[in-house]
Amino acid sequence: MRRRSRMLLCFAFLWVLGIAYYMYSGGGSALAAGAGGGAGRKEDWNEIDPIKMKDLHHSNGDEKAQSVETLPPGKVRWRDFNQEAYVGGTMVRSGQDPYARNKFNQVESDKLRMDRAIPDTRHDHLRFSKETQWKSALCFCSHGPLSVQLGRCQRKQWRVDLPATSVVITFHNEARSALLRTVVSVLKKSPPHLIKEIILVDDYSNDPEDGALLGKIEKVRVLRNDRREGLMRSRVRGADAAQAKVLTFLDSHCECNEHWLEPLLERVAEDRTRVVSPIIDVINMDNFQYVGASADLKGGFDWNLVFKWDYMTPEQRRSRQGNPVAPIKTPMIAGGLFVMDKFYFEELGKYDMMMDVWGGENLEISFRVWQCGGSLEIIPCSRVGHVFRKQHPYTFPGGSGTVFARNTRRAAEVWMDEYKNFYYAAVPSARNVPYGNIQSRLELRKKLSCKPFKWYLENVYPELRVPDHQDIAFGALQQGTNCLDTLGHFADGVVGVYECHNAGGNQEWALTKEKSVKHMDLCLTVVDRAPGSLIKLQGCRENDSRQKWEQIEGNSKLRHVGSNLCLDSRTAKNGGLSVEVCSPALSQQWKFSLNLQQ
Repeated sequence: MRRRSRMLLCFAFLWVLGIAYYMYSGGGSALAAGAGGGAGRKEDWNEIDPIKMKDLHHSNGDEKAQSVETLPPGKVRWRDFNQEAYVGGTMVRSGQDPYARNKFNQVESDKLRMDRAIPDTRHDHLRFSKETQWKSALCFCSHGPLSVQLGRCQRKQWRVDLPATSVVITFHNEARSALLRTVVSVLKKSPPHLIKEIILVDDYSNDPEDGALLGKIEKVRVLRNDRREGLMRSRVRGADAAQAKVLTFLDSHCECNEHWLEPLLERVAEDRTRVVSPIIDVINMDNFQYVGASADLKGGFDWNLVFKWDYMTPEQRRSRQGNPVAPIKTPMIAGGLFVMDKFYFEELGKYDMMMDVWGGENLEISFRVWQCGGSLEIIPCSRVGHVFRKQHPYTFPGGSGTVFARNTRRAAEVWMDEYKNFYYAAVPSARNVPYGNIQSRLELRKKLSCKPFKWYLENVYPELRVPDHQDIAFGALQQGTNCLDTLGHFADGVVGVYECHNAGGNQEWALTKEKSVKHMDLCLTVVDRAPGSLIKLQGCRENDSRQKWEQIEGNSKLRHVGSNLCLDSRTAKNGGLSVEVCSPALSQQWKFSLNLQQ
């Protein structure tokens, strides 16, 4: 009898495990799609039983479950919205460039369902393979029950009393298919009681119906600017109109993943001064494949004040081994996707309304949050995909470079104190771009009793190397798309070139007033003063003539003082860099990312 019971239990376990794998591996996609709701119905909040939904609302009794809520006149459920009619008239015609309008492949975007299935990219989700699942099942039959663990994010139970949010999405001439998928993913992947509304701010698109037609969808409100205002002023308009106590800002070409919203709202509910962002997954601009991003990244920047992703230091990664899904403190947010308390957003000064179109606003709000008492976090259990493009599809009055420089100058002048001079050293042309009146932002900084930028560098972003007072040039030593690189070598090793990665490390150098080219405590050293002599890394010595260099010809070359020979990369593939007779050759053209002595 015991043997028979054990066999029945084994059979039941194998059956349950098979069904679980079928659903998680996407095998149920066709079935779900046939039912009209796309793959992954297990996470579709719109299908929750009304009785269970009522339980979720025990702390929000004034709201009703979406599944039983009566829609206002003229509104439809998202799954009843006519995608073909909305997208059809704007599709790319045969012979047209699919990248022309949006700088991504619109043909591929238009092919996709508005509720397409995307992979669950949260941390350590179902780490075992198909083969190990069945081996584990056999182990269960022989030795007893198996503890099958999902990832930490999947096991997490979120608070049921989270505040609702107003989702603000601004757009200008966005591809209709991408905009619709953004809206639908918010509604499909979020508990209905947590979405107060979706506010679409149409920043004077050529076709007003791009937004107006989406106003038929449940919970969607559409505001249209009567002239082009740009991202910052459009977001402020949406935030001012928001009815919820928490704001969620999204770009107009995103797709939200499973349970993306709850982890963000929980952090803000615990501390209203937190500004939180999801991990931003990549939606490929060519084929629209959804690819999970690394959970080991933080937002940062170089002295040119261009946003970049920084890997955590080895120490930071080790400290997270016990809880790899803990919030990540980040010096900078990308700016397109974040959640913030509405009243804190207002108290902190919203956005700089004198910034135009796009660019620099993430820099400014990041400095402001940190220096004025708040914090920025990336939340690993929250994932949202974003289409990353190589260029903007829309125009900038005066040119994108000028607009970005103007916005960035405003941020630097208000928040960076004397450290703004490193920005001007990295981007000398920015000094010639007028940045307007900043008096109101300076008064805001004083009113909020904000900390100096030195505090930010020491406490928030110590990884950003500050040039020494002895440095006359600093940063990457660039030659086209390549940079001078230690190649991981130490004392007595050769140097070479490697593709520039903008992450410092092996590519961080300084030219000092003593004419040394330094990487930490190692200096570029000419072993033999004859042409063709290799360059080596050796310990820096104050009076060693083999280590003396100077910039010549408008800071475009490095000449060794003792030999009058120039640093040359022509031998890089044959063992390392060398010194050669100075010439106009491209292999002798070098430029530091910061020249502090113009």
